[in-house]
Amino acid sequence: MKAPAHWSKRNALAWCLRPVSWLFAGLGYVRRIGYNRAWLQSTHAGVTTVIVGNINVGGSGKSPLLISLVKLLRKQGLSVGVISRGYGGRDITTPKWVSPDSSATAVGDEAVMLVRRCECPVVVCADRVAAAVTLLQRQSVDVLLSDDGLQHYRLRRDIEIAVVDAERGLGNGWLMPAGPLREPAWRLQTVDFVVRNGDPEGFMLHATGLSALSGAQRQQLSAFRDQRVHAVAGIGHPQRFFNSLRERGMEVIEHAFDDHHKFIPDDFLFQDDLPILMTEKDAVKCFGFGLKNAWYVPVEALLARDWSEAFSRLVVDQVARYNVEENRETENP
Repeated sequence: MKAPAHWSKRNALAWCLRPVSWLFAGLGYVRRIGYNRAWLQSTHAGVTTVIVGNINVGGSGKSPLLISLVKLLRKQGLSVGVISRGYGGRDITTPKWVSPDSSATAVGDEAVMLVRRCECPVVVCADRVAAAVTLLQRQSVDVLLSDDGLQHYRLRRDIEIAVVDAERGLGNGWLMPAGPLREPAWRLQTVDFVVRNGDPEGFMLHATGLSALSGAQRQQLSAFRDQRVHAVAGIGHPQRFFNSLRERGMEVIEHAFDDHHKFIPDDFLFQDDLPILMTEKDAVKCFGFGLKNAWYVPVEALLARDWSEAFSRLVVDQVARYNVEENRETENP
């Protein structure tokens, strides 16, 4: 979904929708109070649980960040599992294990990308509690990372990370539908870490090259410098992708689609032989199309040292605490 223009500024339409956003805020407040006071039931997975989410609608770079966090924790000697809603999947009402060759149509594009890049167990379900239970029944892990789910209060968590796009910020600062926020801006004061995508003190997205859709061939981004290319993006913030290619010296023909767009071969009938470049999230839905001269651009989240070290320490301490509690239960059944 392309972000409505009124989400970036408080124009007449935003003001007209403001009363509806107050209702949205009221419902959200009652729901949060319900879980905080245990009027509504929530469940903890029993292992250190980390939410990587945001308070606004639209892409903020959560998935690349989560991939880097998985790699960071594995370097600490921790085993990691990932759960996701599986947005865009056709049947996510029950838990589904994700494999590198899973259909993005079935389990969602982000889930396929995550399992390919993280190389760890990934389970998707609209009910993240069910996803967590399913993963832990088959796989023992030290840390459970949830891709999104900051507002999924049924799953209790130990650590919350809120991701903010440094370029777009929080838009006009109002709740839906008058603005892009799922929760009020003060919610950022309650999380453990606020991490900004595009801020050297948070993380920066770095393109690692080009990979061919048709095989294992790889290229440097400089291979298409000074060339015209078709740039395809069905993500929350397509302009970021287009701008990144322009910064590498390419003449970009933009093809922006809604986030999680279900691509079909006809989307690529461009009537010329120019290279086609797309995001990795989009590529997992297009591998079987037989596209020629088509490439995707994997990105890596480069984490600021200070906050990544603080995050690692907090997770390691939390895992140690759970291990102590588990040993006590074993010794005193």
